[in-house]
Amino acid sequence: MQFTVESFFNPHLPLGGTRSDAVFTITASGEAGAGSSSQKAVAFLADISGSMEGGKLQAAKFAIRRSIDLLSPDTLFTVISFANSAKILFPLTLATKEAKDKAHHLVQSLEAGGGTEMSNALLAAKAEFAKYPDAIACSMFLTDGQNNPEDRKKLQLTIETCKGAFQCDCRGVGTDWDPEDLKRIANVLMGSADAITNPDGLEADFKNFLSKALSKGMSGVKLRLWSPKTAQLLSVQQMNPEILELLPAAKRIDDKTVEIELGAWSAETRDYHIAIQVQPGAEGDEMLACRPTVIVMANGVEVKTVGQPVVVAWTSDEALSTRINGQVAHYTGQAELATAIKDGLEAKSRGDVDVATKLLGKAVKLAEASGNDEVTRRLSKVVDVVDASEGTVRLKSGNNKAADLELDMGGTRTVRRRPATPTNPI
Repeated sequence: MQFTVESFFNPHLPLGGTRSDAVFTITASGEAGAGSSSQKAVAFLADISGSMEGGKLQAAKFAIRRSIDLLSPDTLFTVISFANSAKILFPLTLATKEAKDKAHHLVQSLEAGGGTEMSNALLAAKAEFAKYPDAIACSMFLTDGQNNPEDRKKLQLTIETCKGAFQCDCRGVGTDWDPEDLKRIANVLMGSADAITNPDGLEADFKNFLSKALSKGMSGVKLRLWSPKTAQLLSVQQMNPEILELLPAAKRIDDKTVEIELGAWSAETRDYHIAIQVQPGAEGDEMLACRPTVIVMANGVEVKTVGQPVVVAWTSDEALSTRINGQVAHYTGQAELATAIKDGLEAKSRGDVDVATKLLGKAVKLAEASGNDEVTRRLSKVVDVVDASEGTVRLKSGNNKAADLELDMGGTRTVRRRPATPTNPI
């Protein structure tokens, strides 16, 4: 698998300017080469606490069983159920017909009961994946309830422990769960988080997860960022397919270099937005602010793909320093969209109708302008749109918690700007 790195930024800063923003577009193409793992390992982590009783548990069991049916015989899979404790219902095993038949029987026999302690499920998955350390490991984490208060501290430590061991997509089924728990797990473990408020949607969502998981061809991809001692990384965010905060999980290599896990890849393109603080320079001064490098391992050897470095120069020419690179502007807008949704929903939850209407109207305008159809669809369940181009909306009457959850969880979905061509002024 080959990687390319494109850099987008404005190389001109105004006199006194101390911040540079850049977007790195990383593209993987081709097949996984020598030294790459083609073995896939998938874990299904299912909440079976008492609140799952009834239709939610039945839908979860059906979705897991249908997913197992779709696995090829060379794929490893495991099923883990959890409530107050976790149980490895079916250990990590190749998906032979015999294994599938046994797993079907065990999944079908699941019964609901107890509370919810999420950390145990993640630790069990980590232990199972450790049996095949070279496999590309992905998991689906499904819950419908609040994590037990006594598990909160352990959960945070567990998430950090699992970082880099496997990717984890999280789904909340129904409407009685805490979005922040799932967002935290998914963000650190490089997955997605979403709401499946109607259990009937689980089968399609699991199928989509499985399709993406089995398409991965390269794991352990890293982004290495070098910057001088006089510069400071303010933020590093994955911007597509959704916004993930990456800097908190960065590993410091030396006083100039950090390394960030990018998870497993298929043939795809992702965009990353970085913000760098630099010391101001005089007219005409030039500075290398950041150099991006994608790192993969092949037969124990680092393979590096170096991107165009971010080089900035200070100028008194406002025509140069006020230009905003199109890629940077696009993702700045997508981040602004996510913030407007988050703040708007918070205002709505505390009963501040005026602020909620203003912020969610702004979100509608930003989503419409950027062509973000997915977020527009979710917004339309929360507000009635009067004029999208002006951001004029009315909050829908009544309390629709399901719609609010879907918007909350999907508010970080982004769309790519096309065409993505370098437009850096010289």
